[in-house]
Amino acid sequence: MADEANNTPVFQIQRVYLKDLSLEQPNSPAILLEQKQPNVDIQLAVAATTVADGIYEISVTGTVTTKVEDKTLFLVEAKQAGIFEIRNIPEDQMGAVVGVACPQIVYPYLRGNISDIINRAGFPPVHLAEINFQAMYEQQQAAAAAESSSVQ
Repeated sequence: MADEANNTPVFQIQRVYLKDLSLEQPNSPAILLEQKQPNVDIQLAVAATTVADGIYEISVTGTVTTKVEDKTLFLVEAKQAGIFEIRNIPEDQMGAVVGVACPQIVYPYLRGNISDIINRAGFPPVHLAEINFQAMYEQQQAAAAAESSSVQ
């Protein structure tokens, strides 16, 4: 009976935290007087690190670059992370847990922090869209498979 309890799958959030946040306005104050519509570019990245046996840090980094023509209005980069205890999950399911389930938990915090810092900097809100981490994960897996088959 004790062996059975030791094999029970475990998925627990230990902590969600803002790991890094930066805001740059390199062309202020002159660019703030511009009347042209800015271009907004949003980039996302997911990373996973093993902290200890069965303990993982999953981070989602968002970078929002807003430019008027070729000059940066503002650049925000935030890294939101979570520490998760993940044990006794079948190996073939670990990728999806780390690449889909964990980022889905962390991402709403990232969205809120990015929106908040942009608002506090005095700019109109930029709202990051919902992300389908399942589709993102599947694209990464397909790209990795294509890359490994082209290397051989």
